Amino acid sequence: MNERSFIFGAMSQPQLEPTLDRRAQILDAALVCFAHRGFHQTSMHDISAEAGISVGLIYRYFANKEAVISAMADRHKNEIQEVLERARQAPTLLESLEILFTAHCCENSPKVLSAFVVDLYAEASRNPQVANLVRDVLQTSMDGVTDLIARSPEGKNAAGGLAPNELSELIFAVARGMLMRDVLQPQEMTEAERRARQLEVTRRLWRLLFKTETEPAYA
Repeated sequence: MNERSFIFGAMSQPQLEPTLDRRAQILDAALVCFAHRGFHQTSMHDISAEAGISVGLIYRYFANKEAVISAMADRHKNEIQEVLERARQAPTLLESLEILFTAHCCENSPKVLSAFVVDLYAEASRNPQVANLVRDVLQTSMDGVTDLIARSPEGKNAAGGLAPNELSELIFAVARGMLMRDVLQPQEMTEAERRARQLEVTRRLWRLLFKTETEPAYA
């Protein structure tokens, strides 16, 4: 669930400090490399080539590849918090879930992001350090969604009397399945097509998980 490109209209962006801008450049390049080659096959030289900077300059910011992965996890946690804050402002729980499910649709390369996350989970299965990072990020997400459900009136009408944390687990299971489907999608989808598909899944899930008499009639 990533929010870096969730901006509408032509908005001028604040100038980043050089150090922060360089770190972001390196992390963006690392994401592309990890998605295309996997963690083990990616070297610091690969990242430097993708970023268009020297390996020596990367080592000024990150001691090794593991430090790059750790920084990516920290950045993703911050992005999750931003998405959750947007979701909290929505008037209904359904609209909150729609924000969460479509947050990555405006990414320049959502399929690259999906491939990265899938490889991240695979790496976590054999690397305890990465597993801890993934658990931490996932817990941040699930805690946020659980809180959203617990605070909402709709959350009290869950099918089968499911608790907020149980609903959150089901929602994330579907979200991860959609992410895997992204990786296997044979052709590229437009942003509008991707968002429409995510909205359709979200609304079907909503009807299954919550006892609602009516649904908001909006696009």
